[in-house]
Amino acid sequence: MISHLNIKFITAALFAGCFFIYGCENDIRQVRDLGVKTTNVEEAVNIQSIMSQDGKLRAKLYSPLMLRYPTDTVKIEFPKSLRVEFFDSSNKIESRLFAKYGRYLENSSKVFLRDSVLVFNVHGDTLKTNELYWDQASQMFYTDKQVKVIRPDITINAIGFRANQDLKNMTFFKAFNSTALMADSTVP
Repeated sequence: MISHLNIKFITAALFAGCFFIYGCENDIRQVRDLGVKTTNVEEAVNIQSIMSQDGKLRAKLYSPLMLRYPTDTVKIEFPKSLRVEFFDSSNKIESRLFAKYGRYLENSSKVFLRDSVLVFNVHGDTLKTNELYWDQASQMFYTDKQVKVIRPDITINAIGFRANQDLKNMTFFKAFNSTALMADSTVP
């Protein structure tokens, strides 16, 4: 026969068991979120960065906002515009760059620029495009998109372009609306 003490013990055990079972229930969304990898984003405002190579000043970058994603391939974004001043070997500005958006991949040393990209040099040349790459290692600009180059003596419209960062030597792949140049031509 079950004693009165045993009934109280069994009732207490059942009550405690129900409490623990109810307390161990997990929200399925919370469990799923545990397996999701989150990426930390480092944020900086009012950036002024100096880039040097072999101990020589090469460029200064200015941006109101920088986002750095420390993943396997570190990516840095400038979502609210950027401005860069490029310097020659005697630390004089040789060209300036403006864009509304920029992305830099540290492993490849390449910068992708888009949206109202402008490059000016000290000789009065202006490059306008909506998409441009800058290879930091070779100090070259290039794109396969439409470009417009305005020089003091001529305006050149083209699809595809390659030039060094001071815009002295430019190669156009498909020039049009320019009587002075033929397709696949180089401008010194």
